Amino acid sequence: MQQAIDFRDESEALYKLLAPLKNHEFDQPTQFKEWTINDVLGHLHFWNWAADLTLKDGEAFQAFYSNLMKEIGGGSLREAEKDWRKGIMGNELLETWREYYIEMATQYERADPKMRLKWAGPDMSARSSITARLMETWAHGQEVYDTLGVKHISGDGIKNIAVLGVNTFGWTYLNRGLEVPSERPFVKLSAPSGATWEWGDASDSSYIEGRAEEFCQVVT
Repeated sequence: MQQAIDFRDESEALYKLLAPLKNHEFDQPTQFKEWTINDVLGHLHFWNWAADLTLKDGEAFQAFYSNLMKEIGGGSLREAEKDWRKGIMGNELLETWREYYIEMATQYERADPKMRLKWAGPDMSARSSITARLMETWAHGQEVYDTLGVKHISGDGIKNIAVLGVNTFGWTYLNRGLEVPSERPFVKLSAPSGATWEWGDASDSSYIEGRAEEFCQVVT
């Protein structure tokens, strides 16, 4: 499953960015809700673990998620994620995250892309599940790149994220209690490689056109 390979590649790029950091540098706050780099890595690792669990045992995932919702109650998800990782931070967290995502990506790569998996919301396919992990890694990676002053260079693997954005057009309206427009906009994006990606019927009045990276930044 190519999406699993793209997820691993995006994770590896973020790992290489962070590998030279010293432990205390992981405490730097980002521009995303003042999450630190430790918070970002902890969040990614926590939900990678959850996505791996649902691939292996859907009932175990449902029990885990139900207990998680009871635990956070009026509290913070970020605090629950910190408790779950039992205080590991910095370079130890970085290596733990990497060891886990490499094995997890291998499991998804071998999975049936159409296999239905349990999740926090509706069930989703294995392909959608690992694409969501790619999306989270790419999107949260952006705040880390920004914090460290490094340009985030994307590859054409972000097409998976663009597809999520296109496919959830109607859902974004329904999720807000709004009527879904009858006409879906034509989407035309310039890929990092210079290729052109298009969805829908060409239109001069209802369209989105631009760089794929910018489209993905908005839809995530």
